[in-house]
Amino acid sequence: MAYQDINAKTIDRWVREGWEWGQPIDHETFLRARAGDWSVVLTPTKPVPREWFGDLRGERVLGLASGGGQQMPIFAAAGAVCTVLDYSEEQLKAERKVAEREGYGIEIVRADMTKPLPFADGAFDLVFHPVSNCYVREVKPIWRECFRVLKPGGYLLSGTDHFVNYLVDEDEERIVNRLPFDPLEDPAQMAQLQRDDCGVQFSHTLEEQINGQLEAGFTLLALYEDTNGQGRLHDLNVPTFLAMRSRKAL
Repeated sequence: MAYQDINAKTIDRWVREGWEWGQPIDHETFLRARAGDWSVVLTPTKPVPREWFGDLRGERVLGLASGGGQQMPIFAAAGAVCTVLDYSEEQLKAERKVAEREGYGIEIVRADMTKPLPFADGAFDLVFHPVSNCYVREVKPIWRECFRVLKPGGYLLSGTDHFVNYLVDEDEERIVNRLPFDPLEDPAQMAQLQRDDCGVQFSHTLEEQINGQLEAGFTLLALYEDTNGQGRLHDLNVPTFLAMRSRKAL
């Protein structure tokens, strides 16, 4: 089985078991968003600055690997025309559940983001891509596809890993791995992931995450760091995630 399919099945199970990133927002949260009171995250804890979005009314927004019924309902409530792409059936079920409950339209696409995205050039004003490319071996093709499907002047908001988590053991006390963390090359790393029930994950350098966007043609406008939200590295205030706002030139 391809690692992408292993990850889809793993995430489906996590959602059924109550995974926090697979629990859709409730009706009250949707109503508050419709009234203008909302926030979303790209990384574990820090809300994305509202000025990163601008006015979403009528904007065509792609939620890339953003299923789960958490962010896209917020954008729909704010007036965006939404499309969500995810490879997890359970994450997409959550999107359908909220859309049906709240009565808004959304295009729901099941697809593997390691393949060319099934959208036309310039189809979107905004791509919202929360932390998920840790489940993908090669990230630069994803940045190129994001650039392609954005209109000139469109924005990419992305959450990415800092690679630090892949250095340490489960208790985050000892450095136990060499980089890159690539379980397809290192059987011991694959065994570690299986033992910890983490799916198939990969570390990525800042060169891949930041310079990869620049190579694709984006201009980096802003960024911030975030922690895991729990655990020893969080307690020590060690940043492990990065959020970026990038733009495709006019």
